[in-house]
Formats: sequence, structure tokens, C-alpha cells
Amino acid sequence: MTQSRGPADPYVTEFEATVEAVEGRGVQLSGTYFYPEGGGQPADRGTLGGVSVEDVQSENGTVIHTLEREPEFEVGETIVAVIDPEFRTYAMRAHTASHVLYGAGRTVFEDIGYGGFDIGTEKVRVDFETSTEVDDDVLVELERLTNRAIWESREVTWDRLPREEAMDLEGIAFNDATEEGVMADADSIRVVTVEDWDVGACGGTHVTNTREIGPVTVLDRSNPGEGLTRIEFAVGPSGIEQRVTERRAALEAAGEIGTNVEALPSEVKRLEADVSSLEAELESMKDEVLTNRLQEMEQIGEWKVGAVEGYEANDVGERIQELAGQETPVLAVTGGEGSPFIVVATDGAVDAAGVVDAVTEEFGGGGGGGPTFAQGGGLDAAVEDVLEFVTDRAETSI
Repeated sequence: MTQSRGPADPYVTEFEATVEAVEGRGVQLSGTYFYPEGGGQPADRGTLGGVSVEDVQSENGTVIHTLEREPEFEVGETIVAVIDPEFRTYAMRAHTASHVLYGAGRTVFEDIGYGGFDIGTEKVRVDFETSTEVDDDVLVELERLTNRAIWESREVTWDRLPREEAMDLEGIAFNDATEEGVMADADSIRVVTVEDWDVGACGGTHVTNTREIGPVTVLDRSNPGEGLTRIEFAVGPSGIEQRVTERRAALEAAGEIGTNVEALPSEVKRLEADVSSLEAELESMKDEVLTNRLQEMEQIGEWKVGAVEGYEANDVGERIQELAGQETPVLAVTGGEGSPFIVVATDGAVDAAGVVDAVTEEFGGGGGGGPTFAQGGGLDAAVEDVLEFVTDRAETSI
């Protein structure tokens, strides 16, 4: 078996090794520092003998490097292997950041368990097993604690411990369903420790001090499954860009309403209250205008017939039910853009549903109701045509 030496010596990004096997594009070396994909961490990038590495996997305990093409070197040759230092560093920082974030979770959450993690090119996610609700305040506190621990330059160490000793460590984060490379054998577990902050079973690559991680920006949270809370965050350039975007947006919003960023929340609440008040006032005015328009409609015998603009069928229907029998025995109103509606309310002397049925029979659409109120919609006609039809019906009732 040829296991990766990368987790033990993560700062090694160039080494020599003997080619032990070549099968198509797959290459096995006498020893390797390439990290094979697993446990939520992506495979290292780089080259073997100048040929780009497309993928790295561990198969039955042996690391197989898959190249972008079949190599020209042969078994027995010594070649130079180069790991992409930029991507390796990103993976080390991101993986260690996930441990620091989990340590922050120990402080914030009432109960906590480890549900797994994953490193993406733009963001990283950690899944917590917790019943604690993760609102905006919790999200901000997780980011604050994580960056504080990074600033405090805590030492990060890793070692293999006897299984019993490792599992006895207080609060150790361990999930054998998601961690690969944790156990070299059945008797030992690889443990990563962030000084006085977090301890977890882990087979990945890490930095030796939290100060190497750089700023962490918490992006969002979600619920991927029952009892799980997923926290997504960014490390490095993408995290910095996210902060710049949020800062710019906050400054712009504050400038638009004439305040500063610190006062933005209270100012937004004040504006929301003003908007709610204005909306209520507008609705009251619209209701008053609608009532006036209904009262001013043409009177034809015991009918009032007319058309209104800017109102929904339900709003008109609700109002004419209140007026039917007070203003006149029958109110028939049409309106709407595109496909008009018809609403009819009566005191019971005229069958409202019968009027709506006659309109939909003439112009299509659909509707329904009862003797004192009915409405229809989706009429294939202009409002003027519907109004003329209802007017004729009112006139024939005289």
C-alpha cells in the first residue's frame, strides 16, 4: 500500500519518487505527497514528470494519480512530482478553517455534533448536528468567534493516537461516515487539534497555526436534513470579495437614506413603519374612492351598473356585498385589464349567479356564486362590451 504523506507533511509541494506502476493514465508511485480526494477535501492538483494530474484517488489503500494523458515515463524511472502550491495552501487553510468554525459552534450551540464538511473552489461548508436555531445573530457570532480564534494565532497539531485514547478525548468531533484517512488501521485514529479550541478526527491537510488561514466570511446557512444545520463560508480571495460587496452595499444603502452604516438597521425599521402606515392610508383612500365610484354608477331601475379601473375582482366584490340592499337592490360591476371580470351582489330579489352565468355564456370564462353574490372572470371581451351587455339586462328588467 502507498498512502499519501501529504497530511503528515502538508508543506511539501515538490518531491522525487519512483514509478511503481503505470496503467493507461493511472500512475502509482513509491511514495507521494499528493492528497487523494476524500473526507470532504478535493484532490491535489499538479504534475508528475511534467504531465498534469487530472485526479488523485485512494484505491484499496494505494494512491493512484490519473494524468490528463498517458505518460512517456516508465516503471522504475525516478520522476519529479510537483503539487500546485496555491491550491494546496487553499485546501490547508479551508480545512483548518472548518475546524475553527466547528470550535466556534461549540461555544454558540447548546448541543453539537459533527455531520461532515466539503471544500469547494469558492466556498466551504460545515454541517452541524444541533437543535439550536441558527438566526442572523448566531451566524454573525460564529463568524466573529472564528476570526477571533484565527487572530489569536492558535497552534494546530496532528498526531495518531491509540483508538481508545482518541475516543476518550473530551468533545472529539468524529464521523466515520464522512472521514476518510482518519484510521491507518483499526487501532489508531488521526487527531487534529486547534490549541484550546477544537479537537477532531481528521485525515486532511492543515496549516500549523490559525493565523495562516486569513479572514473567514460566513455566507449562509441552510437545513440539508433533519437535525442538521449547514454553514457555508469563504476563505481567502472569495471571502474578501464577499466582504467588499457587502460593505459597498451597506454604504450605498446608508447613503440613499441619509444615514450611516451603524444606524442603518434602525433607520430601515423606521422606514418600514412609515411604509406600512402609508400603505394602510392608501388602502383606506382606495376603498373610499371605490365606494364613491360605486355610488356614482348609472342607476337603471333597481340596478346600478358600471365599470371600475385599478381594482381586483375580490376587492370590488367585497365592497358591493356591503352596499347591496343599502344603495340599491342590485349592483353589477365589471373591470380588469386583459380578461375582464364581472361581480354581482343583490338583496336576493334578483339571482346574482344567474346574471353571472348569462355573462359567461355570452363571453366565455368561468364563474359561480349564489343568489345574493356571484363573480366571474377570464371573459373574452372588452370591458365596454361586458358593460353594455349588463346594461341591456338591467334595462330589460324594468
